Amino acid sequence: MALPKLDNDRFVPENGLRITVQVPGTHAQLIVDAVLAKDSLKYGDYDCVTYWTAPGSQRFRSLGSGRNAATDKVIDVPCVELSFFLGSDEANAVEVLKSIYASHPYEEPVIFVETCVRTLHIRGTDEDNPNKFWNNDAEDWVPEEHR
Repeated sequence: MALPKLDNDRFVPENGLRITVQVPGTHAQLIVDAVLAKDSLKYGDYDCVTYWTAPGSQRFRSLGSGRNAATDKVIDVPCVELSFFLGSDEANAVEVLKSIYASHPYEEPVIFVETCVRTLHIRGTDEDNPNKFWNNDAEDWVPEEHR
């Protein structure tokens, strides 16, 4: 299936990859740091753009065919999911994925790579929109530098 073109005058579509990584929360920042050493994760006028889920449960049972011994029961590990966008540069994507493998604590990290389209705002558009945070009293999540 081809990705949509989404021609319009409000945002610019860009094809690329959505990378999702499941990792124990204690190792999430290590993964992000390794990725940022390879790619700035630029998103329009921002960089270092990642998304982390709240902790959930990753479950698995070792078959014993890898480095680790087989387990009789399913293991439950508290994990987060990290996700971020990469442009369509395949060589860069391979380097980023290798950095995840090198910094991830698992033998077989759960990593998903999906083709996707992201949208980037057209600078200067919609700045008087009453829903934009700068047109309202600052909420707690707004950084001091943007108040």
